Amino acid sequence: MSSTAGKKTLSLILLIGGACLLVGALILDFMGSPLSFRGAMLIIGAIAILVGLYFFPTIKNHRKIINFLFVFPLLFTFVVTVIIPLVLGVFYSLTDWNGVRLTSFVGLDNYTSMFKDPAFIWSILITILFVVFNMILVNVVGFLLALLCTSNLKGTGFFRAAYFLPNLIGGIVLGYIWQFVFNNVLTQITEKISGNQASILSATNTAFAGIIVVYIWQYAGYIMLIYITGLTQVPKDVLEASQIDGASRIATLFKIKIPMIASTITICTFLTLTSAFKQFDVNMALTNGSGSVADFMGSYLTNGTQMLALNIYNTAISKNSYALGQAKAVLFFVILACVSIIQVRISNKKEVEM
Repeated sequence: MSSTAGKKTLSLILLIGGACLLVGALILDFMGSPLSFRGAMLIIGAIAILVGLYFFPTIKNHRKIINFLFVFPLLFTFVVTVIIPLVLGVFYSLTDWNGVRLTSFVGLDNYTSMFKDPAFIWSILITILFVVFNMILVNVVGFLLALLCTSNLKGTGFFRAAYFLPNLIGGIVLGYIWQFVFNNVLTQITEKISGNQASILSATNTAFAGIIVVYIWQYAGYIMLIYITGLTQVPKDVLEASQIDGASRIATLFKIKIPMIASTITICTFLTLTSAFKQFDVNMALTNGSGSVADFMGSYLTNGTQMLALNIYNTAISKNSYALGQAKAVLFFVILACVSIIQVRISNKKEVEM
């Protein structure tokens, strides 16, 4: 009994002390205290709570406590890196925060002003257009490459590595490489053929097409690997049976392979959709969002190739409008959250059907 009472006392001391340290660290942080030991208080408080929960003498709930101890680091990381920044972002979007200080609460003014901005509306439209094009083209190219790499051709291992290699290159580096190709290599070729030395990045429409080409070149290899995994899971006895029945390769592809990898197609479709929505680095390195639009909503625009993520970055960093940038980022988060929820629902539905 004395041992149990001692453990209970120790547990309560650790729980109360850890909670006090956590609350104190958070209060100091929100008050903008210059004290440097706030982080140590936060970590020690969290550890004290975990140890207190571990020593709490309740045999009935002990397994639940142990399970919670293992889950807690993940939950803590999720709250600190996702939930708290999201809540703070929503709060700052309702103020006039300039990145340094906050002077007044403006309500929904930032949200109304961003929808009145022609440049922002244009960025949303071309982002949607970019997503539609890439969701189709990347999957088609990736699937065709997967068919090639799962065929009986020699050197398929080399082809897999070669097609996947562009995905390992950072988007910024990739953008500058292709900028050199478009502005120097291709201009020399077109000059010799047609006498025209203009770069495709000099016009808005062709520059937008160039971004699509670079994105396909970067991402198709990654999608190819997922399709290869799906195609290799198709039972060989089913393929052999189709050959015995005299089915052509086209019929086998459309009536056997594609239906049997429907879940893989769903995954790849949503991967390309979310990735295209978040396109930033290639857009910044290749065109930096430049490009003229003569008349859109009665305004002349100079951000003809600026997609949504780059528009948010420029609003917050270049124009120093952090509150307006936060409002745009909240809308961006809502869009991606809706896409993710739809993806999960469709994936779960297909798993149930299978």
